Amino acid sequence: MTRVILFNKPMGVLSQFTDVKSPTERPTLSRFDLPKGVYAAGRLDRDSEGLLVLTDDGKLQSRISSPKARTEKTYLAQIEGVPTHDDLAPLRSGLSLKDGPTQPAKARLIDPPDVWDRDPPVRTRQTIPDCWIELILTEGKNRQVRRMTAAIGFPCLRLIRWRIGDWTLDGLDPGNWRDAQRSTL
Repeated sequence: MTRVILFNKPMGVLSQFTDVKSPTERPTLSRFDLPKGVYAAGRLDRDSEGLLVLTDDGKLQSRISSPKARTEKTYLAQIEGVPTHDDLAPLRSGLSLKDGPTQPAKARLIDPPDVWDRDPPVRTRQTIPDCWIELILTEGKNRQVRRMTAAIGFPCLRLIRWRIGDWTLDGLDPGNWRDAQRSTL
């Protein structure tokens, strides 16, 4: 029977069980009481938070992380500045990054989501407002959301992956996990 775990990765944690660069200093998934034999399907940057799917099924792991599968991933990004609808247009049509073009994303302004406080908190500046956007991607280039928002002039301050396919973070606090029902992925 395939095991699928949904884990809410806290900021500052690596998306792997060991850290070959610095095994004693940087927190990894081994700090959490995750079941044996499961591995992350894709990655989430150390400075990003949110949904990480772990499984013992190599084929499922590949489907989740492969750009060819076009699995939708939803990100909530707190960005510096307040873009207009037109400012977000390049995200929707796809833009060019150093490693090539991105696929079109769904992008929209959203109200600040009801999420946990971050430790350390996001820096605030009295003269520069910030806001939240929702981005839905079907690919996963390295640090893609951060690079996309920076490319349109709105640097990312906080990034939370909220959804992968049918799975979401609903009701899952940072550092906690739960077994998931098998998805249609």
